[in-house]
Amino acid sequence: MSKDYFIIPIFVPHLGCPHDCVFCNQKRITGLSTDVTPEDVERIIEEHLSTFPNREIEIEVAFYGGSFTGIHKEIQRKLLAIPLKYKNRGKINGIRLSTRPDYIDREILDLLKEYKVDTIELGVQSLNDEVLNRSGRGHSSHQVYIAANLIKEYGFNLGLQMMIGLVGDDRQKSILTAKELVSLNPYCVRIYPTLVIKDTYLEKMYRDNKYKPLSLEEAVDITTDLLMLFEYYDIDVIRVGLQPTDNITLGKDVVAGPFHPSFRQLVESNIYKIILSDHIDAYDKSIIQGKTMVIEANGKNISSIAGQKSSNIKYLTQKYGFNKIKIYQKDIPMGVINICMDDKFDIIDRKEIVGKYLKDKAII
Repeated sequence: MSKDYFIIPIFVPHLGCPHDCVFCNQKRITGLSTDVTPEDVERIIEEHLSTFPNREIEIEVAFYGGSFTGIHKEIQRKLLAIPLKYKNRGKINGIRLSTRPDYIDREILDLLKEYKVDTIELGVQSLNDEVLNRSGRGHSSHQVYIAANLIKEYGFNLGLQMMIGLVGDDRQKSILTAKELVSLNPYCVRIYPTLVIKDTYLEKMYRDNKYKPLSLEEAVDITTDLLMLFEYYDIDVIRVGLQPTDNITLGKDVVAGPFHPSFRQLVESNIYKIILSDHIDAYDKSIIQGKTMVIEANGKNISSIAGQKSSNIKYLTQKYGFNKIKIYQKDIPMGVINICMDDKFDIIDRKEIVGKYLKDKAII
C-alpha cells in the first residue's frame, strides 16, 4: 500500500522574477506580499509537521510562487538549508521548487544538487514562440528544451507547467505544446487555464477588449484532450486548474476566465461522459431503451462518473433512453469500469477508449 503524501508549501511571490508576464500577479495568486526568510521557512515547516498524522507518511517541502533559481544564490542557499536540515534528519522526504526555463544552467543545478533538491518544475506555459512573446514571458521555446534536458541530465525529477487560453493561443497550439511536453518525458505536469487576475496587464487587455478569455465550457473541452493525452502516455498530471483561495475566486481577484473551484472534476466527468458514450454507442438502441444500467467502479471515481449534480447520469439517461442508471462502488482498479444490464456484462478499459478517442481526433 502506498504511503499518504503531504506537501509543505512555501510561497515566494515574485522573489527572483524580474519579468511581468501579462497574466501574472503573484501577490494576488499566493495571497502573500512579503519576501520569505529562512526563519519563515522553519516556522512553516514546524507548523505543518505538528499537524500531520502520527504514522508513516511521505512529506515534501515545495517552494512555489516565484522563480526560485533567479534569487541571489546566497539567499537560495539560506532558504534551502532549512528543508535540507529536516531531510537529513528524516523529518521530510523531498524538496521541490518551481522556476523559469531561462534560470537553469549547470552552476544553478550544481547548487540544487548540493542541497538535495529532488524535483524542479519549469513554468513552460506554451511552446509556441508567438504565444510566449505576446504573454511577455521573456524566454523562447528553445530555452525550455535546453533547461528540461539539463534537469534530466542531472538526475532531478522534471515537472512541467502549461497554460491554455493565453494571448494568441488556441486549441491546436495547446495540443502541440502538450505533445512536446510528452516528448520531454516529464515526471509530472500541471495544466492551468488562463484567468484574468486583478492588477495584471491581462486585465487591461481584457477591459480594452483586446483579450477574450476561454469560457468554462471551452476550457473543460480543451483540457479534456490534454489530460487524456498525458494519461495515455502515463504522465502524472498533479494539478488541473488554479488552487482556489479566499481571494482566487470570481468576484474577488479573478476578474474573468474559466474559474471553477472543482475544475479538475469537471474535466474528469467530461472524460467519463466520453468513455461511457463511446461504449454505449455500440449497443443496439432498441435493446437498451427503458432498461436499467448498472455501473461498477472504484470508489474514487464514482463522483466523476456521475458528474457534478449527477449531470452525466442525466445526460446518458436522456440520450440513450435508459429507465435508470445506478452507480456502485467496487474494489476494482481505477482504470476499469464494469457495465451490467440484464444478463449483459462488459468491462471497460479506460486507457483503451482514451487511446481510441485520441486517434479518432488525430491527436496521436
